[in-house]
Amino acid sequence: MLIKSWNVVRFKSFESAAKPQIIRMEIEKNITSLLEGLPSTVELVAVSKTKSNEEILEAYNAGQRKFGENKIQDMTRKYEILPKDIQWHMIGHVQSNKVKYMAPYVSLIQGVDSLKLLKEINKQAQKNNRIIDCLLQIHIAKEESKFGLSVRESQQAIKIAKELPHLRIKGLMGMATFTDDQKQIEREFAGLKSLYDQLIQQKIPLEVLSMGMSGDFLIAIEQGSNMIRVGSKIFGPRNY
Repeated sequence: MLIKSWNVVRFKSFESAAKPQIIRMEIEKNITSLLEGLPSTVELVAVSKTKSNEEILEAYNAGQRKFGENKIQDMTRKYEILPKDIQWHMIGHVQSNKVKYMAPYVSLIQGVDSLKLLKEINKQAQKNNRIIDCLLQIHIAKEESKFGLSVRESQQAIKIAKELPHLRIKGLMGMATFTDDQKQIEREFAGLKSLYDQLIQQKIPLEVLSMGMSGDFLIAIEQGSNMIRVGSKIFGPRNY
């Protein structure tokens, strides 16, 4: 019995010691594989929400520098501990009263979905003597639960942003409907690309079109995305 118990403990100890090595190899392999398959014009944002500092460091050590979070408190805690050359992207819905916590360091706010939020970002950026880059989130999905501006509201936001010197509209972001209908996803991404092209034709200096996540980034790239937000294909299934 004693020998049997010792073997169980020894096995568990080996298992726990081996697991970080497996995770490290998988994350590095996943990033390398993704980057090798991406056009040089497409930027990869590693969606690190719910992931540990150790997992993020594995991605960092594999060369990844752009990471996306959906909760300001979590992102701020990670910012305070992890390397300072990480470019943190806020990819979730932003409450105006929490902008102040990320204003000192955030690299790109991808989910600007209201005029009120736009003004608050400018206010907090000014307090930190910064110009904060932003993407306007456009509502392209059939799902009402997703946030985003209408086409008319986006044009209004661009007009207002010209009077806000402490932020810069760098482009557009959109999330397609969660569906198996690839044609619908294509239409939604194509519609956002069309708006992006129209704004550029109007001499709006946009650079970023952020479309596509783990399940649909290939379709997004085909439709013109130059920034994708990928989580599970790098880190594995999301932790809840």
